[in-house]
Order: sequence, then C-alpha cells, then structure tokens
Amino acid sequence: MVHPEVKNWIKYARFEEKHGYIAHSRKVYERAVEFFGEEHVDENLFVAFAKFEETQKEFERVRVIYKYALDRIPKHQAQELFKYYTMFEKKFGDRRGIEDVIVSKRRFQYEEEVKANPHNYDAWFDYLRLVENDADPDTVREVYERAIANMPPIQEKRHWKRYIYLWINYALYEELEVKDPERTRQVYQACLDLIPHKKFTFAKIWLLYAQFEIRQKNLQGARKVMGTAIGKCPKNKLLKGYIELELQLREFDRCRKLYEKYLEFSPENCTTWIKFAELETILGDMERARGIFELAIGQPRLDMPEVLWKSYIDFEIEQEEFGNTRNLYKRLLQRTQHVKVWISYAKFELSIDGPDRLQRCRQIFEEANKSMRNCEEKEERLMLLESWSDFEKEFGSESTMERVRKLLPEKVKKRRKLTAEDGSDAGWEEYYDYIFPEDAANQPNLKLLAMAKMWKRQQIVNEEVVPEIAPGAEEATSSSSSSPSPPPSTSDEAAAPPENGSDRNAAAEAEQEKTYDDRDDDDSSSESDSDDEDDGKKKEEEEEKPSPSGDEDKD
Repeated sequence: MVHPEVKNWIKYARFEEKHGYIAHSRKVYERAVEFFGEEHVDENLFVAFAKFEETQKEFERVRVIYKYALDRIPKHQAQELFKYYTMFEKKFGDRRGIEDVIVSKRRFQYEEEVKANPHNYDAWFDYLRLVENDADPDTVREVYERAIANMPPIQEKRHWKRYIYLWINYALYEELEVKDPERTRQVYQACLDLIPHKKFTFAKIWLLYAQFEIRQKNLQGARKVMGTAIGKCPKNKLLKGYIELELQLREFDRCRKLYEKYLEFSPENCTTWIKFAELETILGDMERARGIFELAIGQPRLDMPEVLWKSYIDFEIEQEEFGNTRNLYKRLLQRTQHVKVWISYAKFELSIDGPDRLQRCRQIFEEANKSMRNCEEKEERLMLLESWSDFEKEFGSESTMERVRKLLPEKVKKRRKLTAEDGSDAGWEEYYDYIFPEDAANQPNLKLLAMAKMWKRQQIVNEEVVPEIAPGAEEATSSSSSSPSPPPSTSDEAAAPPENGSDRNAAAEAEQEKTYDDRDDDDSSSESDSDDEDDGKKKEEEEEKPSPSGDEDKD
C-alpha cells in the first residue's frame, strides 16, 4: 500500500459512505483497525469509526468501539476519545453509562497520579474508594496489592502513618465487603510481619487484629495476639486496650496481672495507678485500693502527682475516713505549699459537720497565711486571703472580717527594665505588685519611703504657717535696725562724735559675735532679745506720735 495513513483510511470509508455503500464503509474501518493493530492504534480512527456507527443508529456498536479503544490506547493519548465518549453517553446513554464514562476518566487521572508518584498515598486512597464502589473484588484486590507494594523507603514512623492505613482499609474491605475472614487474617499477619517493631509499632493494628478475632469468636487467638504485642513492643495504648478487653470479658484476675505489668513498664503513670485503685474499689477491696494508693504516692517520679493525691483524698472522703484524710493533707503539705492545697484543706474541714468546724477552718487559713509569707508568688497569697475573706463574710463576725481585711495587700503600679535576647535594652514595662502590711513593716526601704512622705507633708504644713509669722518678724527687724542707739551713759561719750561708719559696723559685728558666743545661756539671750524688741517697739510708738507744738519746741 502506498499511503498507509489513518487519514487516508478515513477518507476511503467516508467515500463509500457518501455513495451509499454502508457495508463497504464499515469493512474499511474494520480493515483499518486490523491493519494498525494494537501497537499503532490512533484515537482519530476510532472516533471516526464511532461517529459512523452513531449515524447508523448502532449505539451498542458505538459503546463497544469506545471501550475497546480506551482499553488499548494510552491514557495520555485518549483525551479526544474521552471527550466524544462522554458526549455520546450524554446524548444516547442512561445514567449508568454516564457514570461509567466519568469513572473511567477519573480512573485514568488516578492512574497518572500514582504512576508519577507511587508514594502518594492520598492518591491511592482516592483511587481505591473509586474502584471499591464500582469494580469487582478481584480488581479492587489488584489495586490494593499495587498500593501496599509501595512501602516507605525510610524506617521512620512519621513516613509510615499514612501507609499503614492502606493495610487497615484492605483488611476491613476483606472482612466487611468480601466477607472473607481467612483472607482478612492473612492481611493482618502480613502487615504485622512488615512493620519493624524494634524501632516502632502501631498499636492500632494489634488492637484491630485482636478485635477481629473476637468478632470471629476466637478469644484464644485474640489473647495470643495481644500477648505477642506486649511481648514485642509494650506501649501504653496496647496495655490499656488489653485491659479494657479483659474488663469487658469480666476477667478481673487477668486485669490485675495486666495492671501489674503495666505499672512495671510505666510506674510514673498516675492514670494507671488511679484506674487500678478504682478497679479494686469497684470490687469492694478497700484495703487493697488503699495499698495501691500508698504505693503510688511513694513513687520517686510521677507525671501528674496532684491528680493522684486528689484521687486518694477523694477516696478517703468517700469512705468517710476523715482522720486519714487529714493525715493525707498534712503529708501533702509537707511536700508542697501550693495555695490550692491549703484552700482544699480548709474547705474539707468546713464540709465536715461538727461544733468546731469553723474554728478548724479558720486555723488552717491562719497556718496557710503564716507559711506563705515567704512565698514568691504574691498572687497565690492574695488568692488565699481572698478565699479566707469569703469564708469570714459567710461565717465570721465583724472583728474577724476586719482582721482579714487588714491582711489584704495594697496594689501598686511599678516599672521594670526589659532586656532583649541579645542583651540590648527593650524599654520599660509597667506591672502591678502587691505590698502586704506585714511585709511593709519588715522592709527598711518601705519605712524610709513612708518617712519621706511624712517629711514632705510636714514641709507643706510649714510653708502654709511661715508666711503668717514672717511679716511681724520683718517689721521687728526693720524697726530695730532703724531705731536710734541708746543715749550714752556719760556726758563725755555723748559729746564725742562718731568716728566713722566702719567703727559702727565693727561694733555691730562684735555685738553679734557676743550674742552668738552666749548661745549656751538660752534663757538670758531670749530675755535680752525680747527686751530689745520691746524697746524697739516703744521707740516706733514715740516716732509715730504727733510732733509737739511750737511752744514746746521753743522751750
């Protein structure tokens, strides 16, 4: 043949169709399909063949052509084929046919995704959900086998978390959909053989396997699975799941043994100690439960000691062993001085009916306040005092309320310097601090600050008083300085004129020095000063008197 190309075959077939030779045209298409075979198939040939059959109303033949082509043409080369097949089903097909086209297209997309990245487990999940809804079990198994064959390349648990769910879904599909328990058991065993248990394990797989065996009424097999799990890789979740399994079966002796193994494996787990004690409480063995609690609080390391102590105290309260409860509180307060322990202790004493319950509660608050004086967390001490204040408001008197009110701190605003991580200054920060009255009496800085405040108030008072006294003093000073000197004692001194101004100044300075030197004799100096002031006032009064008449001047 000279030109064996697809377009020439199509032209030949259309020529026969145009001239009414339908059978000859169909034979041309069939010869073309045989000529190119499965190695050189072309979607254009099948599209043309399907359109020809569509014009002849041969819809079943059209479907067969499209499906035959989709099974043999690579997916990335069949875009047009999908397009025309979808259009045909929308025009002439039913709902099932349209869904088949869409499913085929989506399967093609998922196949491309998993080929590009076989470890894309999310794509495998989507692909498996698609085929589970529409395909037969053998096809689904084939896809599952392809998916689980892509094991993570690194033995790290974070890389296996998504992969392990492929196995879980596979086992659940075999059990619930196909209902093949033997094959389900094989899936679980193959998965457990694959996991490197020395490095990490998945408790979920072990528990699901054991629950599957129980559903199959194989209790011995389930216990064997869980025993193997605890022996190979003991984990909290495995031990807890095994204990829950035996509890449901009411095998309490087995539960005790499992709790013992659990506590040997993880003695710091407070939840396990509490559950163990609760089990013994339910079974009515109170002494055994109390012994478990005593062993628990004696452990050197505990992850949640406060929860354990609270459970122990609640246990004793439920048994109405109030003496044991008080001893527990005292033992706990020897280990910690937390404010919540003190408040809980006080509330416990308040809850017990008795004539001295208020006195006991008040005494605990007082002891707590004394023990927390050196506490660095001032908010905790404030919390204690507020709780004490609430107690006194409800049960106390005015005097007790006033006493607690005096213990409450003063809230002050302070500033502190902030430092960045690199050591540079990061500015200032304002914060609130609490100053307790007892602390204020013991701190010299606070005393000094109080004295400074008192001095400042005194200064303000003095400034208000001084201006009222100062004018009279100034008048007395000015009048004494302006008054004439007393008359000389003899006529010679009166007749002698003053030498000069400097002699007068020197005499005044000598008089001042004489007054300063006589400061030891306070009474005499004060009396002399008062006499001088009286003389000065008399002279001022004489000057202010009206001048005498002219006759007196003449005399």
